[in-house]
Amino acid sequence: MILVTGAAGYIGSHTIHMLNDLGKKSIALDNLYSGHKWAIPRDVKLVVADCGNIDVVSDLIIKNKIESIIHFAAHLEVEESTRLPIKYYRNNFINTLNLIETASKLGVKNFIFSSTCAVYGTPEKMPVDEGFARNPISPYGKSKMMIEMLLEDLSKTDNFPMRYVLLRYFNVAGARVVANKINQTRLGQATPRATQLVKVSAEVALGKREKLIVFGTDYPTKDGTCIRDYIHVDDLADAHILALKYLENGGKSDVFNCGYGFGLTVREVVSKMKEISGVDFKVEYTSRRAGDAVAIYAEPSKIMSVLNWKPKYADLEVICKTAFEWERDWESLYHHS
Repeated sequence: MILVTGAAGYIGSHTIHMLNDLGKKSIALDNLYSGHKWAIPRDVKLVVADCGNIDVVSDLIIKNKIESIIHFAAHLEVEESTRLPIKYYRNNFINTLNLIETASKLGVKNFIFSSTCAVYGTPEKMPVDEGFARNPISPYGKSKMMIEMLLEDLSKTDNFPMRYVLLRYFNVAGARVVANKINQTRLGQATPRATQLVKVSAEVALGKREKLIVFGTDYPTKDGTCIRDYIHVDDLADAHILALKYLENGGKSDVFNCGYGFGLTVREVVSKMKEISGVDFKVEYTSRRAGDAVAIYAEPSKIMSVLNWKPKYADLEVICKTAFEWERDWESLYHHS
């Protein structure tokens, strides 16, 4: 049995549906801070609680004989973390520490952790491979790095039973690619007050927000805006499935970048969303935002070779199109829930 924390959130819901489609038995744990009940498969049990609640987690692990944990639950807004660092250290570090300690004491075998490319800060060269030094520039990135370091230190002790995979996400975007819209659940990002560029661009194109604010036009890039590696959420969910299979088959603890290996500027993403939506929506350019790196994109060869990860949707048009269609439809599908 698999415990999925943050399962009602954006990436967690895509992954738990993929697990369910594959016949993998799981339990969802989410405090619904930014997740939604409707995002959980109907035949999967949802427990509403914090992942750091030791009593709840202990009870779930023991009663359900949990062997693997996929841990998504976290706060993830870089700019907010610079204003509210305690919030981020408490949730991302302390709650995760409680989860790891409880799971290890109760003999959980496998642990997959949602880390982030923010642990690299602003690297001096591109692309970024897993051996690059960690130098996070935001409390968000630092809180994730601390968990990486905790797991690394625990793995060197004699009484730590878990093997782990650290997945360092780059910029996740898009919505589930639905083969059969009648029988297959629609999923996408429904995070309240989201700040992710593709999501916000779709909202502005649909009139849900007045304008898109672009932070910084004086970066040393080809058009002055930040460069990021955008990965489709379905490809990222698939990376978790492969990481789980890897650990279940006896793979050693390891870390993998989750990105496509090429960067796109903010202006390029905005231009593509305008093209997809057919709307020349309002864009306001302003000063740089605290905690933002200039440019970062992955060297993904390790995850491709070790986990045999083969991305299906490494295309900005697919990312923007699925995000836009989801944003257009999701509130009517789920009755504004």
